[in-house]
Amino acid sequence: MSQPRPTVRRRRLASLLVELREAAGKTMEEAADRIGCHKTKISRIENARLGISLGELRDLLAFYGIDDASYVEELVNLARRGGERGWTRHLGATLPSYADHIDYEQTSDYIRSYQPLLIAGLAQTPDYARELYRRNPEMLSSSQVDDLVETRMQRQEILEREDAPRLTVIEGEAALRSLVGGANVMKPQLDRLAELADHPNITVQVLPLNSGAHAGLLGGFVVFGFPTPAFSDVVCVEHVTGSLHMETEEETERYTLAFDSLRSAALSPAASLDLIRRVRQEL
Repeated sequence: MSQPRPTVRRRRLASLLVELREAAGKTMEEAADRIGCHKTKISRIENARLGISLGELRDLLAFYGIDDASYVEELVNLARRGGERGWTRHLGATLPSYADHIDYEQTSDYIRSYQPLLIAGLAQTPDYARELYRRNPEMLSSSQVDDLVETRMQRQEILEREDAPRLTVIEGEAALRSLVGGANVMKPQLDRLAELADHPNITVQVLPLNSGAHAGLLGGFVVFGFPTPAFSDVVCVEHVTGSLHMETEEETERYTLAFDSLRSAALSPAASLDLIRRVRQEL
């Protein structure tokens, strides 16, 4: 019998434990000595193949110098609910759910993004992103907006890596024509989208307004695929107050089928690029 795939929560906790251990300058052997186990157990915990007891977790966090009580409790809650499938994160003033989204982007090898009304995050220019954040219902401060825009630009660096993930973006034509920030913002944004379409690992398609009924009428979503067979796909759906991460086979298969259907309904990459350039010229 195959071993169950690690849940989103367990994968997130594992990723954080690696970051915290490395930031503290500790080795796996030192972490194993701290909680009285073999290095193999630490490796399995950090690869999300094994859960961790709450006592061991608290002991490791203290060993790594983590003394923020609220952060410790957040990680303890992740461990406590590590066996549960799916995950909803709510947005606060600091938009914590982006940490999860970034983690999936950084570790995936295939990203499929359907965005009917907005330019996909990995394709956004700084001015476009800034305009979106300024309209956020959380009433973000200027410094928070600047931080989020900088983070978004850093996220896009994965597209230039040697091991860059494959990215397929399906944009609704409405996203191209919506004047976010006005023509002066949209012109370079459409140029950026056209530029990305030339990357060998990136496919950009546009779903035209005259498509009629299609599989994406209920809204945008992102499907993350991972190179490790033990890790299931993760679907992310963002909404006004947070984001929902889904990982059961039934859920991810439905969204994958929806994405495949949208690819068939969308214009070809070449025709999509022509439309992007035509909308750009109209501005």
